[in-house]
Amino acid sequence: MTAPTELRVSKDRKTLTVTFEDDARFALSAEMLRVLSPSAEVKGHGPGQAVTVPGKRNVEIISVEPAGNYAVRIGFDDMHDTGIYTWTYLRELGENGDDMFAAYEQELKEKGMTRDRLERPR
Repeated sequence: MTAPTELRVSKDRKTLTVTFEDDARFALSAEMLRVLSPSAEVKGHGPGQAVTVPGKRNVEIISVEPAGNYAVRIGFDDMHDTGIYTWTYLRELGENGDDMFAAYEQELKEKGMTRDRLERPR
């Protein structure tokens, strides 16, 4: 997999647009990138350990840093920044992200969770 030719964070910090050499371009939402993070915190350390992360509808991207020549580390405003997004994974999210996000939404529903952040009582 070749590196993207461009990575661009939108002004509102809610979308990362990834463009590849073959002119494939994908607009990936910050929420999708966060809840489908390849980090151990989300994926777990082994089979069956994945965690469903609720309440990230309004998360924003605060940083995109190179990780070698094969990936980027994306930081979010909820302080999550341990996911290393390989070029292959970014392409997979672009091509299959709608289905992956639909599965995430189904998991939320099954677990009685929501995409909205719970407000703490004052």
